Amino acid sequence: MPGLSSAAGVVGFLSEPEPELQVFALQVLNEQIDSLWTEVAGSVGDIEALYEDPSFPERELAALVAAKVYYNLQEYNESMIFALGAGKLFDLDHEGEFEDTIISKCVDTYIALSGSASAPANSTSQPPPQLTTAFPSTANANGASSISAGLASPTTPFSQSTLPSKSLLSRQDSSTTFDPSMQAGGDANLPSALPASIVSQANIQNQLYAIVDELFERCFRGGSYRQVIGIAVEARRLDVLRRAISRASEDEKEQRKDEIGNLIRSQDLIEYVLEICMDVVQERGLRNELLQLVLDLLNDIPSPDYFSIAKCIVYLNEHTMASDMLVQLVTKGDPTSTAIAYQIAFDLYDNSTQEFLKKVREELPNTSEAEPAQPADSEEQMQEGATEAKESEQLLKELNDSAGVPAATSEGGRSEGAPDKKEETLSPEAQKAFDSVREILSGTKTIELGLEFLFRSNRTDMAVLNKIRDSLEARNSIFHTAVTLATAFMHAGTTHDKFFRENLDWLAKAVNWSKFTATAALGVIHRGNLGQGLKLLDPYLPKEQIAGSNPSSAYSQGGSLYALGLIYANHETFALDVIREHFKKATEEVVQHGGALGLGVAGMATGDDSIYEDLKSVLYTDSALNGEAVGIAMGLIMLGTGNNKALEDMIHYAHDTQHEKIVRGLALGMALIMYGRQEGADEVVNGLLDDPDPILRYGGIQTLSLAYCGTGSNKAVRKLLHVAVSDVSDDVRRIAVMSLGFILFRKPSNVPRMVELLSESYNPHVRYGAAMALGISCAGTGLDEAIDLLEPMIKDPTDFVRQGALIALSMIMVQQNETMNPKVTTIRKTLMKAITDRHEDAMTKFGSAIALGIIDAGGRNCTISLQTQTGNLNMAGIVGMAVFTQYWYWFPLTHFLSLSFAPTAVVGLDQDLEIPSFKFHSATRPSLFDYPPEQEAKQEDAPEKVKTAVLSTTAQAKRRAQKKEKRQRRESIDIDQTPTTPKISNLSDKMELDEAPGKAEDNQEAEKSDGEKKAEGESSPESAKKKMEKEKVGYQLENMSRVLPAQRKFISFPDGRYRPVKKPVGGVILLTDTTPSEPKSLMELKAKKKVKPAATPTTVQDRVVEALGQHLANNAEASGAAEAAGVLTAVDEDVEGGEEAEVPREFEYFTDEEGGGDE
Repeated sequence: MPGLSSAAGVVGFLSEPEPELQVFALQVLNEQIDSLWTEVAGSVGDIEALYEDPSFPERELAALVAAKVYYNLQEYNESMIFALGAGKLFDLDHEGEFEDTIISKCVDTYIALSGSASAPANSTSQPPPQLTTAFPSTANANGASSISAGLASPTTPFSQSTLPSKSLLSRQDSSTTFDPSMQAGGDANLPSALPASIVSQANIQNQLYAIVDELFERCFRGGSYRQVIGIAVEARRLDVLRRAISRASEDEKEQRKDEIGNLIRSQDLIEYVLEICMDVVQERGLRNELLQLVLDLLNDIPSPDYFSIAKCIVYLNEHTMASDMLVQLVTKGDPTSTAIAYQIAFDLYDNSTQEFLKKVREELPNTSEAEPAQPADSEEQMQEGATEAKESEQLLKELNDSAGVPAATSEGGRSEGAPDKKEETLSPEAQKAFDSVREILSGTKTIELGLEFLFRSNRTDMAVLNKIRDSLEARNSIFHTAVTLATAFMHAGTTHDKFFRENLDWLAKAVNWSKFTATAALGVIHRGNLGQGLKLLDPYLPKEQIAGSNPSSAYSQGGSLYALGLIYANHETFALDVIREHFKKATEEVVQHGGALGLGVAGMATGDDSIYEDLKSVLYTDSALNGEAVGIAMGLIMLGTGNNKALEDMIHYAHDTQHEKIVRGLALGMALIMYGRQEGADEVVNGLLDDPDPILRYGGIQTLSLAYCGTGSNKAVRKLLHVAVSDVSDDVRRIAVMSLGFILFRKPSNVPRMVELLSESYNPHVRYGAAMALGISCAGTGLDEAIDLLEPMIKDPTDFVRQGALIALSMIMVQQNETMNPKVTTIRKTLMKAITDRHEDAMTKFGSAIALGIIDAGGRNCTISLQTQTGNLNMAGIVGMAVFTQYWYWFPLTHFLSLSFAPTAVVGLDQDLEIPSFKFHSATRPSLFDYPPEQEAKQEDAPEKVKTAVLSTTAQAKRRAQKKEKRQRRESIDIDQTPTTPKISNLSDKMELDEAPGKAEDNQEAEKSDGEKKAEGESSPESAKKKMEKEKVGYQLENMSRVLPAQRKFISFPDGRYRPVKKPVGGVILLTDTTPSEPKSLMELKAKKKVKPAATPTTVQDRVVEALGQHLANNAEASGAAEAAGVLTAVDEDVEGGEEAEVPREFEYFTDEEGGGDE
């Protein structure tokens, strides 16, 4: 039928009484509706009437025509309703814009309908507990309801309740990003709104479900399972999700039988669901339901992916399932299962809290011997550190129990009621395996391997460190602290502290809190040195005063407790008891300050109520100095527990005290308690943000950032942006912008675009926050967009903005070389220029020194990582970064950044947990991920010797004397030339010396330059050849080598003997030995063999006496350790601003030469 130019005649048939004419008109209009819909739109009411007439024979055809008319009118809801009424006439297989649009609309409505149906059930599952706090009532969602809170509103007059209607902040969220909490409403302005007719008409709903089910079947037939999974997750339809994975498993079995096609494996789908859970789903309740479903599905598979199961178990906090899985794998007995169990134990340690790991260790079967989770010399260390420790097995067991170390006595209580048959049936191999699993879960093995890698791979550029030391005046406390922090970061975890030993004069200038920071830096340098940590810090630890001995500095004592906590950070051992004992006995506030920080770091996330009570008792003394540290430590002990009692105590005391430092410490402590709680922290966040005290509002922003860290939550981002532009406090606005980095660090590419305008704000605090947000979120990525925003901020007129920009740049550029990012050389030069510039402000120089330490962190072998190798949140790293940002108020907290340093290594272990010597392959050019070149130390030219001035009268007198001597020789009878010749030559040499040195030096330089040119000419072909060989794609790496995060995807294991048990993602990788009968070559541990000399003299007086007797020049290294201890433990003068106490180091002037002179 030819196309119609007008639909007037056909539309007239719709008013005819004969159904045949009406059907004919509908058929014609259906075929040509795209060109005639403008004329038909006026008669759409007649078409709807035909659809609603039950006696009309072609009701479905009328519905289809009406749907197409409404589609062209862009009334998609009405179009979808009539399309659903069209039944089979709506052809899903027909490809066209109309069909695609209606299908998309059906899916959106299906998601909204399913979400609204499941929301009430989810919301009533477990209401969050109510806090009894001093917060004002929050009945009014848009502002404070009480009069006092309303008068002291924390926001500007442009608050949310007074925003104009066109303001972006006053609009409802219209983004299509998945946020299930926003989908239960029926607001017509939202894209997920439900049309009223859909809700009211059951037959339309049934038709909708039928169409969506048909879509699912089409996806199943085409192998598009991921589309079904995505829709099911958004719609909260776990039954559809289970059906999709089951269908994929069935299709996979049929494929194996028929060997036809190439379908997606069900295991890949489960990994896809896990990826969605961690990266897309923002609601904690839905995420837990999905993970529980995935866990059930994985357990039903005959040969499940144990690593995916472990990932779910950690997030769901199912410690019993973790121990059962480890027991199941170990009892199988084969080497592969044992290796998998070891690998899971390593993953559990990397991703779990100390409390979780302790429960898993206790639930493992007993073995004949208790697993020594202590270092080899732990018994000796406990005797030295604890005041009343004896060589008693009973006391050792009690210490193990209190420190959470798994031992036979600690687990006997659990197994007393259980039958002993299970223990009797354990083979010696199983007992050994369980002991190894306990050792891994305690963290000892991981820490030991990390320490070994950092020790043997240390590439610290000492020229940079010496340049920083020489450029910054050590008498200035801020500069001395800056050099100390740079040293600590550059040597973090390497155990190399020679810089302190070799620069005693510089170290002696540390006074008061600089001395505290310098002593604590030893904890950063020796972090993970479990075997010798206590022995190294013994000279600095608090001791009982002995009559006649000089007292040590309280600052070095407090710093040593802080350092001890950093060495055993997030590793519950005997050190926690040692620190706690010193903390309880301490009477000086500085010692209590360091002890509180050490307790918090070492006991992180243990949830120990007794330690919490000890800290609270010190808090109630209302001391501003130690109150801040105690508040932070309370939060670290209760990290992530959401403990309501602790929150109530801290909130009440924050309102009662008058000290800002205490309020600030408690605010950060409350944020740490709500770490990772997401929606469970909303009540605390809202209460703190409504408080009139800006410090508590500051804590509310920190609570929000830590509760939603790494989630990318739209709700949290909107709240932060609103506070960033509306709060009256600069501090609150600064932390609000900075917190964007914590929320979005899993999506670093989104952050530069979000903070671009904020980085140009008139407020310098907002600019600083934008810089730090970029550094936190883009750490270690080398992201060009972030660098482009930060480079102009280096020249900002405000000093602390420049400081933040330099620190952020170093975080982004950590472990970047010129091949990966050409700007890294320029940035390093900028950092050095800021250090050496005499006209630069002190704050900028301080930031530049810290930045130089960060960019070379851990001997250039560490990156800053806020997530683990497996993609989970790195709890210690996030906490360390959060506390590090508080260096704005308190410099010693800068050391917390070391908790974010993660060694970038691949360490392969065999089934015996030994380090085999083998090579793996990297499919890249060596220069791509190589170390950056060390800075060339420019040797200053020695001043040239000034030529001796020769007077004319002197020259004439010499010539006359020579002539006279020659004349006398001729007149002599017996002339002897032998003795006189040297005299003549000597005189002539002496005369020539006045003019010759310059010529001689020129000749030497000429010869040297010629030689160098010749050498360069000879070696140029060889260097070019070596360069070509280096740039070949693909090279071999030894086990325990440096592998950057961006390099992991290029790593493979072509070695035929050792195969990884899982896809290598860095860190510790268990290997299966395919030829165990052959002899194997093992790598020797170097860090264990390195024995540090103990600083045995306990007081400065004893050290002086010992130095006088032994002439310590013969033992330079030991004297270095002793002198360093003497310098840091020396007591400072009490008079502020007065001359510093002279360091008692008279013995250093005694040398061998002086001793010989006395004889």
